Amino acid sequence: MSDRFRAARYSSPRASQNTGQDVSFDSLPFLLIDALILADFHNQIHRVHSSLSPGPESSTRRNDRLQRYNADSALSLPFMTEKHPFEEQFQTATPKSRREWRDDQQKASSKGGGIVEFIVILAISFALVFLVIRPFVVEAFFIPSESMVHTLEVGDRVLTNKFIYRFTEPERGDILVFKSVDGSSDLKDRKDLIKRVVGVPGDTIQVRRGKLFVNGEAQKEPYVNEETVDFQAPYGPKKVPEGHVFMMGDNRGNSSDSRVFGPLPKENIEGQAFLRFWPLNRFGGL
Repeated sequence: MSDRFRAARYSSPRASQNTGQDVSFDSLPFLLIDALILADFHNQIHRVHSSLSPGPESSTRRNDRLQRYNADSALSLPFMTEKHPFEEQFQTATPKSRREWRDDQQKASSKGGGIVEFIVILAISFALVFLVIRPFVVEAFFIPSESMVHTLEVGDRVLTNKFIYRFTEPERGDILVFKSVDGSSDLKDRKDLIKRVVGVPGDTIQVRRGKLFVNGEAQKEPYVNEETVDFQAPYGPKKVPEGHVFMMGDNRGNSSDSRVFGPLPKENIEGQAFLRFWPLNRFGGL
């Protein structure tokens, strides 16, 4: 404490009136009072600091501290607080067990883990989509041309099953997404096409008078765009070799397909288009 602070609290009213100045602390009674106040202040600071220390406290340790406080409190002045807040804490609060303390610590540490957990889940989701689902399971494609009208219109979006032909073979009527036969020597760099399977290995394909014949039989094809069937040039007969399928667009008069680039090797197949998901008013299976 500064001399000015002590004088403000313990100055004599009479001396102040006579001199107009703060009274100095050179008398023994005031020095003793000041010493007691400083000692009690030091004890209070020590107890408050101890009460804020982390960790659970046993009942024996708490009782020892209370006994020391009661013994030391005899030095306190009469006008000081009779009951220290530290003692009130132990009279009103129930001490936590070690298990409760551990649970509180875990809850506190879990608050910061929420953001980290979200980031980890997001990273795993992206990894699954771009490293697993998209290359090997399902992929979406946009329809840019009219070769499949009216089954698929320009701007439609479809989902393609990319693993089905690992377990089965393409069948007539399947709509496939595949890599073009023409173009770069690297299959991945070739453009994607979408057509319908009309012939499998061993079939003989022929087109005459706008009608498709497979193994000499005329095919019923309700999905074909009747407006352009008469524009087809005659084709075949041609046999589909092993390891290949014969592809044709539903818009037969306006489609560049196996009649142009020949039977499609199976290694060019990317998957089977099974669902149109856009636009919503045309949502449905294929």
